[in-house]
Amino acid sequence: MGSRDPVIVGIGWSDYPVTPQLDSMDHHALALRRALADCGLEKSDIDGYVCASGFSQNVDDAPNMAEYLRINHRWIDSTSVGGSSFEFHVQHAAAAIEESLCDVVLVTYGSDLLSRAGRMLGTSTFSTGGTRVPGPAQYENCWGNVLAGGYALAARRHMHEFGTTSAQLAEIAVGVREFAGLNPHAQYRDPITVDDVLGSRMIADPLHKLDCCVISDGGGAFIMTTKERARDLAKPPVYVLGAAGAQTHWTISQMPDFTTTAAAQCGPEAFGLAGVRPEEVDTIQVYDSFTITVLLLLEDMGFCKKGEGGAFVETGVLRRGGRQPLNTDGGGLSACHPGMRGIFLINEAVRQLRGEGGEAQVPDCEVAVACGSGGYLSCIATVVLGKEGRS
Repeated sequence: MGSRDPVIVGIGWSDYPVTPQLDSMDHHALALRRALADCGLEKSDIDGYVCASGFSQNVDDAPNMAEYLRINHRWIDSTSVGGSSFEFHVQHAAAAIEESLCDVVLVTYGSDLLSRAGRMLGTSTFSTGGTRVPGPAQYENCWGNVLAGGYALAARRHMHEFGTTSAQLAEIAVGVREFAGLNPHAQYRDPITVDDVLGSRMIADPLHKLDCCVISDGGGAFIMTTKERARDLAKPPVYVLGAAGAQTHWTISQMPDFTTTAAAQCGPEAFGLAGVRPEEVDTIQVYDSFTITVLLLLEDMGFCKKGEGGAFVETGVLRRGGRQPLNTDGGGLSACHPGMRGIFLINEAVRQLRGEGGEAQVPDCEVAVACGSGGYLSCIATVVLGKEGRS
């Protein structure tokens, strides 16, 4: 351990799930203000800035947001690979801090995805609006619901190869909803059952409506600095023990194996850097764009063997009171999903490690993992966080 070991010292959320009074840039700003208040730093302390533009016509890319937020940086990163961008940001910011490229890094995200869809008179936010689709995606988009359809391909293939059932996938949605019931800000809080999931409308066979994430507004921010600098701040630091990312494809037609993601590469790498085994993790924050996303990432990170994800989730290990509770804020399946949700995984992991989880607090939480998925199960990044640093 050294004095420049990277730690997370401040976290903040914007308001969610529905905030018609805020645009995407407002979400960035509100989350920043709350993250600064959380740790006691001043904006003038920040000398590194990272953000990823989402569904806002790139008005919230890193240079624009640095100007809007008045961040005087000497290191900047605008890596944008979809929902996992923020796990990649942890990896990049940790390296920048260790190499003295900067001392205090701010990461922000904001999206008015749901409200803006309403302002567009119901036009789908993901629609191309009749414009030409550039690049390889043009060979897929013509077939319709590519977003959910891509994940449906993965789910169906997993079922074919390993006997996974819709009821097993539904267990994930039911467990996450249980935590959403404890989150007063969650978009959906009423309890659901496996039968509720299976009885909900089919979106892309075999994925039902309740297998799919919500669409919301929202944003978040977190602040990273050195172990030494953290000694003077308001909250105990959370240590970045290991972080790694990988990509296997981008468009779904090019996915080498529908049952295996890049988490099979970056998961073991992150755990190796951290000196931690999956069974030692106390809470798992996994990107839950769809229930199948969770199942694949859990298998690929090594929480269970390939093909055994269905049986694994049926044991109740991921439920409230289980050994490794999953998505304790209610996840993208029930709480919020403003388009790119990876920053919420980081913030919730930090909240749990600090013991600030309230009714959803995981007892004796010492180690947490956040695993984000970007694109169509494409760019995956895994971050292992700890209450204590590496020995």
